[in-house]
Amino acid sequence: MLYVPLNNCLSRLPVDGKGNLFSWPEPWPQRLRSKSPRLSTKLNAEEIYNEDSTHWSALVSEVYLQGLAINWSSVRNVMDMNASYGGFAVALIDQPLWVMNVVPIDAQDTLSIIFDRGLIGIYHDWCESFSIYPRTYDLLHSSFLFRSLIRRCDIIDVAAEMDRILRPGGYVLVQDTVDMINKLRPILQSLHWSINVYQDQFLVAKKGFWRPTDDDTKT
Repeated sequence: MLYVPLNNCLSRLPVDGKGNLFSWPEPWPQRLRSKSPRLSTKLNAEEIYNEDSTHWSALVSEVYLQGLAINWSSVRNVMDMNASYGGFAVALIDQPLWVMNVVPIDAQDTLSIIFDRGLIGIYHDWCESFSIYPRTYDLLHSSFLFRSLIRRCDIIDVAAEMDRILRPGGYVLVQDTVDMINKLRPILQSLHWSINVYQDQFLVAKKGFWRPTDDDTKT
């Protein structure tokens, strides 16, 4: 087994081109909505960051928490499967839950920004299994994730992994194109999940407590 020193796994503080420290992050919870100094080192990053924060604040308050068939009082732990800058997690900060922010390996590397905001996160390749116990999460969220995955792997395998890590009674919330939702719907239904689609772009799937019956096992 290869052991990696912990200090090499930590996100470094932002520095300029000469290696000088920009500034220390603001204290919690101000750092949630403050701009990370790292944004100034990337082209158009501040503009994208602001748009991301505004987008998720509005979408969560106006749609996710109000207009979808999700019992948020039963949700304690959430996984954002493609977290970008962590705007989804920030928009949920007043809810009694926590969010694991996942940055896909083929997406823009924004994990350091997520850490600067005081959030938790991890890299992951969704074409591989996620290192977690089965039935751990209450809600899995993805926003336009699958269009990049279908070029590298079968979304049936991804759906099976989602089924593994989601507890019975938990939810999957997918924002995607009509075409992608139409591809996902029969896959999730084959797992005996209940499906609802809103505004042709939001799919809410609830994992049931299904078990095979005598009729199911007859040939």
